[in-house]
Amino acid sequence: MSDTTQASSSGGRQRRSIWKSLEIDPRLLGMIGAFIAIAVIFNIMTGGRFLTPRNIFNLTIQTVSVAIMATGMVFIIVTRHIDLSVGALLATCSAVMAMMQTRWLLDFGFDLGHPLLPWLAIGAGIIVGTIIGAFQGWLAGYQGIPAFIVTLGGLLVWRNVAWYLTDGQTIGPLNETYSAFGGIQGTLGSFWSWVVGLIAVAAALVGLWSARRNKVAHDFPVKPLWAEGVVAAIIAGGILGFVWILTSYEIPQRVLERDFEAAGRVLPEGYTASYGLPFSVLVLIAVAIVMTIIATRTRLGRYIFATGGNPDAAELSGINTKLLTVKVFAILGALCAISAVVASARLANHTNDIGTLDELRVIAAAVIGGTALSGGIGTIYGAILGALIMQSLQSGMAMMGVDAPFQNIVVGGVLVLAVWIDIQYRKWTGEGK
Repeated sequence: MSDTTQASSSGGRQRRSIWKSLEIDPRLLGMIGAFIAIAVIFNIMTGGRFLTPRNIFNLTIQTVSVAIMATGMVFIIVTRHIDLSVGALLATCSAVMAMMQTRWLLDFGFDLGHPLLPWLAIGAGIIVGTIIGAFQGWLAGYQGIPAFIVTLGGLLVWRNVAWYLTDGQTIGPLNETYSAFGGIQGTLGSFWSWVVGLIAVAAALVGLWSARRNKVAHDFPVKPLWAEGVVAAIIAGGILGFVWILTSYEIPQRVLERDFEAAGRVLPEGYTASYGLPFSVLVLIAVAIVMTIIATRTRLGRYIFATGGNPDAAELSGINTKLLTVKVFAILGALCAISAVVASARLANHTNDIGTLDELRVIAAAVIGGTALSGGIGTIYGAILGALIMQSLQSGMAMMGVDAPFQNIVVGGVLVLAVWIDIQYRKWTGEGK
């Protein structure tokens, strides 16, 4: 009996040692496990349609807009604020960019096909979003108005500013270059998708090796080499698997015939082509990298998490928490403008209802992704995974023919459940005490 107990205890220690050696966040594993479970269940219930390359492609481009804003919402919630205006701010930025392309810049002599038209519109939208975000941060930080109230007012103000900018009309069609950021209208194709995928794998491996080398140089503990190899294999497999799935989605023959006909050519017999990585996904990846660097490698990121952990101590240590509030709201404002590009480009138009209820989806994505409402804790990758889980739930239920009201009921229930699980996890681990 004692031998059995000893063997069991030894096996338990070995398993704990393996997980400790890998240094993988249990919450990350939980989110990945939840996503896999959702995908498998919906795939079974939809007769294998959920996990097709076509649906996964659509799922990714539908997730991008909310995921981009969710990365900025992490900073807001970490610093113990909230922003209820992101959907309305997205609508205002979208209206500005649409009007720039279709009317305002044309009054200055630009024609509809001018190559600078979409880039000037995007630049204007990002400037507007940043200024509005900074203004709301100033009201919250320097004037002492609770961010909840400031952004609740912003929800009403900016939604209707967007309406007045467009006279309540749908504005479009938008510039072709601009529309390429929407998803299916702009993709890399098979070859360049694999090139980007291989570059991403190489960059990830170099990053892992560089991090290990820095730890060794400063006499910090490092993972065993086998653990580094396992983590590297998981990352490389995930990246290349994602590229493989998206490049497996082939362009329909009728679309190829139309494109070849427009170019004055004949479609070769047996010719096929794939969509590959959408430009919008590349934008999300770029945003995620930049936001992760800010969160983990910059003074601003350290100040954000220090302020969220203990605002009074952060202020006493010399951190200008008021200016920090302005900065995090300005960052989220800029990200709302980038999300507006993706959202309106996917529709190829600006519509009055664009971004409606996005504020709730964005907050839910950040919270489901592990960002603590009490402040001080949150990750960029968690927010993106949270957005993907939410969109998977909605997409799967839509494929099953579930009514929209019930979809919202399920998403609301999942949000409450995610917060409850997170609270229980922190109690169990003693985190945040």
